[in-house]
Amino acid sequence: MATQVEKRTVYAAGLVQGIALVTFPAASTIFTAPDKYHLSHTQYGTLFLPLVITSISTSLLGTGLTGRFGRKRVYLLGLVADLVSMLLLIASRVVMTDQTVAVPLLLAATACVGVGFGLTVPALNTLTAAFSPEAVDRSVLVLNALLGLGTALAPVFVAIFGGLGFWEGLPLLVALLLLVLLIVSLGLSLEAAPAPQSAQAQGRLEGRTGRRTSIPGPFWVFAGFTVLYGFCETVNGNWSQLMLTEHLGLTAAVASLALTAFWAVVTAGRVLFAAIQRWVPSRLTYHVLPFVLAAAFLLIAALPRDTPVLSVLAFALAGLGCSALLPLTISFGQERFPALAGKVAGGIVACYPIGFGVAAFGVGPLRDHGVAFPAIFAASAVVASIMGALSFVVAQGRPSPTHLPPRPSQIGGVAPS
Repeated sequence: MATQVEKRTVYAAGLVQGIALVTFPAASTIFTAPDKYHLSHTQYGTLFLPLVITSISTSLLGTGLTGRFGRKRVYLLGLVADLVSMLLLIASRVVMTDQTVAVPLLLAATACVGVGFGLTVPALNTLTAAFSPEAVDRSVLVLNALLGLGTALAPVFVAIFGGLGFWEGLPLLVALLLLVLLIVSLGLSLEAAPAPQSAQAQGRLEGRTGRRTSIPGPFWVFAGFTVLYGFCETVNGNWSQLMLTEHLGLTAAVASLALTAFWAVVTAGRVLFAAIQRWVPSRLTYHVLPFVLAAAFLLIAALPRDTPVLSVLAFALAGLGCSALLPLTISFGQERFPALAGKVAGGIVACYPIGFGVAAFGVGPLRDHGVAFPAIFAASAVVASIMGALSFVVAQGRPSPTHLPPRPSQIGGVAPS
């Protein structure tokens, strides 16, 4: 039976992981500032390619690593990777005017963030489920809400420390929090007992001949939807601040507030739609939100200069459009392919970083070749509209999922050890 300390430690780790994950996007104006790193948009976008590669690879390798080393060690390794990332970011500050040294350090730092995310998040979801078997959905919702809160706090901290002339305070703060988590976690058991549900799911993955069942063709519609979602979320999460400061001439503080509003509403929306799904069917939510997101993109593309309040509200609307789409995609996938629930959920989650990578890197060369931010956000509205059309294929003839967040034992394809 898990202790309260173990439960609180897992929740705290989710919060800190959220901050660590968004530290680099939140510092976009610092990386591109002429008096700091002075990265081009292409260089800035390239920073996230290692994160994409390592997050996908480690999440897919997580099952094997957990079977060999145990859940606790995998979780601790993820925290260490996050800590190394923050230390590398701090070290890059010393040589930020020398791109030949600073850029490799930053690339290594984002690679470590990807490792931390790929190892820690599946472990945290599994541990949360095992620690609260009587209220799995609620406990996982709390964990993911805290992770989302962390993503919203990162730009706030950047604005605060940046205003003090000490932006390095954010990675330093995260590093200290990670160090405390490591020290506390070392003294805890943090080993989840096998979950009957995941064992049954794993048994269904194997045929009577012992061979794994192949992914069905309709799964790729879910995968395509997820890639498009990852693209849309990342256009907002990684490029909003540069859009507001460079194109609209707003201050870095306002840009940080807009990014905070985006992530905060993403988190709040997931909680909201989970709470009201008794009255508003999840399938209806799934059909409507992509078009809300498309409208937000068009609003952002048309933003006039010197309108800070409208700019923040526009990105908050984009956050609402993004909010429940990824959790519902996983839930619909589990409902559609119940015999492959874990495998399908892991595949869907692994597709998200592909869209993330396309947006994180692809927008940079477009900007460096003169494509304006309004055109990029207007084009993203088309992508969101395609998601809206695909939503009718993904959810066709399916009942609304009985839960909004994905089952924790199936996130990233990781089953409890």
